[in-house]
Amino acid sequence: MPEFLAELIGTMILIILGGGVVAGVVLKKSKAEGTGWVLITIGWGLGVTMGVYAVGQFTDAHINPAVTLGFAAAGEFPWSKVPMYISAQLSGAFIGAVVVFFNYLPHWKVTDDKVAKRDVFSTTPAIRSPFSNLVSEMIGTFVLLLGLMFIGANEFTEGLNPLIVGLLILAIGVSLGGATGYAINPARDLGPRIAHALLPIPGKGVSDWGYAWVPVVGPILGGIYGAVFYNAMFLGDYSALFWILSVIAVIILSGAANVELRKGKNSSR
Repeated sequence: MPEFLAELIGTMILIILGGGVVAGVVLKKSKAEGTGWVLITIGWGLGVTMGVYAVGQFTDAHINPAVTLGFAAAGEFPWSKVPMYISAQLSGAFIGAVVVFFNYLPHWKVTDDKVAKRDVFSTTPAIRSPFSNLVSEMIGTFVLLLGLMFIGANEFTEGLNPLIVGLLILAIGVSLGGATGYAINPARDLGPRIAHALLPIPGKGVSDWGYAWVPVVGPILGGIYGAVFYNAMFLGDYSALFWILSVIAVIILSGAANVELRKGKNSSR
């Protein structure tokens, strides 16, 4: 299987299962309606596991541009393949979202909540505060890449690695995902958001492009930083990129904290 097709199919499987579980929980008259956040995080964890199992024999099964960029920045993946991998991941995410749309065809028209319908395709923060939402996405993806580097440094029984990666996604979801819905994957959010904009979903509302940069920029920054942080702390490779991203991370975290503290002061007056 060509690497492009493998990354496309792996990402498509991820979105079919991940977006599918969100649809089952939030769309009206679904048998899974109202089952909640824990089921959603389990669905996404299993979606990653199945996507990696499906194509891991053909590629490194990144199925996530943040992973591709992080591994490339850490010297674990050739930069020459990055554009091809990312284009495959975006294409697979778009196709997966279209499959979810068709799977739940009767449920769109009976669901009045426009945000819930958009949530099937892309993330929406619990509290909209772009600077803080950016921080949350950075932290989640930082942990993802750091965890993937940990997993790669250990020996597992053959075939268990995808399951461990799925458990990592589950852990990030239940621990950190409540703030933004944890995109931690630019393709996972952007590809389905484009699908939401193009598909004839009854009463779908807007695709919220004003927020769309957060689940793209946050995971990219956090993912690359997680990979070079691992190289610095565990391998002693203190690259220039590590120091640059460390400064950027401090500036963003300090700025977000300052914004929220000022909001708190203003609300207490």
